Amino acid sequence: MIRLFSFLLALIATPLAAQTQREVGLELVLLADASGSIDPDELAFQRQGYALAITDPRVIAAIQTSLYGNVAVIYVEWATNTAVVVDWTIVDGPETARVFADALTGPPRQAYGSNAIGTALLEGKRLIEGNDIYAPRAVIDFSGDSIRNSSGPTIEDARAEVLAAGITINALPILRPEDGRRAGANLEEEYTNRIIGGPGAFMVTAEGRAQFAETVRRKLVLEISGKMPESDIQIAADTP
Repeated sequence: MIRLFSFLLALIATPLAAQTQREVGLELVLLADASGSIDPDELAFQRQGYALAITDPRVIAAIQTSLYGNVAVIYVEWATNTAVVVDWTIVDGPETARVFADALTGPPRQAYGSNAIGTALLEGKRLIEGNDIYAPRAVIDFSGDSIRNSSGPTIEDARAEVLAAGITINALPILRPEDGRRAGANLEEEYTNRIIGGPGAFMVTAEGRAQFAETVRRKLVLEISGKMPESDIQIAADTP
């Protein structure tokens, strides 16, 4: 509601020349884990998973049948620092989805170090607020394989700042055989309680490589369509 009100207010108050800025139905920041626990093969696999998902016919259909018929997407990898891999791209069909997907495969790794989740969340907010795009909805799609925060702002402070700006945070925890809920350190519970939040916030879990692209695809369809999550997806219990 805060985001929609700000969007409408901007359209009324902004001079006509500025209103030529790009207009979409959703601004979506894909925040992908590139910390030390993600080796080069896994980094490439994650990028490939998102590339397959964004070009999937079901995702394209969700985009084209949405209210505006388009979305703005940016792909960012995070570790101690953050790095934009593919800058803001307006996707409105198979061709623009392919442009985004192809751009994911080339850039070298630029994010290194340990986990700085708070920094990553705030960078997602900055990228949304600093672009030339108007949208009634904004979502940070955070993925990772741990909840550790080794440097920078705390997760709690960063999350609160993002939510106060009217931006929703969804999450995709990546489980490994040696951790996640299998080892008692319940990553899904941590992401539910400490990461996701905002209007319609939810989380889906990637159980491993075999399911990663399909999980991303499923999540993108929900985010783009704005539909209520299915019953087996964890929804934010409460939002500050």
